[in-house]
Amino acid sequence: MTTVDDLNVPAVTEVSGPSRLAEPDEGITTEELQLAARNHGIPLEALRYDVTPAGLHYLLIHYDIPDLDAQTHTLTIDGAVERSLTVSLAELRERPRVTRRVTLECAGNGRALLHPRAVSQPWLVEAVGNAEWTGTPLAPLLREAGIAPEAVDVVFTGADHGVERGVEQDFQRALPVADALREEVLLAYEMNGAPLLPQHGAPLRLIVPGWYGMAHVKWLRSISVLTETFQGYQNASAYRLRQNADDPGVPVTRIEPRALVRPPGFPDFMSRTRVVRPGPCTVDGRAWSGHAPIVAVEVTTDGGATWAPATLDEPTGGDFAWRRWHYEWTAQPGRHVLGARATDASGRTQPVEQPWNRGGFANNLVQRVEVAVIPE
Repeated sequence: MTTVDDLNVPAVTEVSGPSRLAEPDEGITTEELQLAARNHGIPLEALRYDVTPAGLHYLLIHYDIPDLDAQTHTLTIDGAVERSLTVSLAELRERPRVTRRVTLECAGNGRALLHPRAVSQPWLVEAVGNAEWTGTPLAPLLREAGIAPEAVDVVFTGADHGVERGVEQDFQRALPVADALREEVLLAYEMNGAPLLPQHGAPLRLIVPGWYGMAHVKWLRSISVLTETFQGYQNASAYRLRQNADDPGVPVTRIEPRALVRPPGFPDFMSRTRVVRPGPCTVDGRAWSGHAPIVAVEVTTDGGATWAPATLDEPTGGDFAWRRWHYEWTAQPGRHVLGARATDASGRTQPVEQPWNRGGFANNLVQRVEVAVIPE
């Protein structure tokens, strides 16, 4: 029988350590290419849409897409509660129905731009999407179960199963009780007005507005309330901001502010360098933050030497959805580097020089869009 050791998977004793760093001159590995082929980011031209079509929304699948039947799928709530509950998808659909527009971003977005980089899913800047999620609020169900006064964490378990750092596991993430009881947290069964697609967590997933994507557990099958801090891999080891292998780090939680430019003009096939004609050009894009609403976006057309304020469109989707911005640029012949940086109401602003961390998480460095302005 094949064992974990036969597959050259790191031993269980290594579970506390983060993933390895690439060597200084190491190219993208075969393993990273496998991940990149399974997962995908949003094509940046799709920033034109207020609501991202499901097929263009970023996608990260840790293990395999499980084979689940919506007709028989149930959700259990147990642990430190007064009464355990088991509810079917049909019963969840009978509960109050809410639709929220929420921007989701992978915690590893931008990882491949850090040096040295963590060897993992090699995201550039496209691991994001803004969709409408429909379901029923989680908090009433938790209150119905009766959370114990001494409860600390609420653990969400998906049906996806695999191995990470030598440990066979279901994908599990926990939220502090106070965050799990936020009224905007959803048990979602629809995306953009249609039943969830298999790759997006069908038949049921968690939506935690404002948090990075690892918290939005897909293929949700159980919820357990704990009276102590959850020590599962995805909380205690994987998603933490560390400076070195021995650093216990701090947990990754809410989305840092980011603005993305919708690349103007048309692209070179391989380099994705944009070709723009001289003259008036509207540069636009989207900005978001999980901490507070976006209050300003600045634009550079010279690689960050100078910055000018962009105009923010009126919000269209609430506090947890991205916001369109635009800037009128007179394109002059030559080479230019465009970028945008967002500031939210908490005072957080995107950095021009990115602080490094070992996992490549929460990297909101200003995007660079290379543009060649040439005549007809």
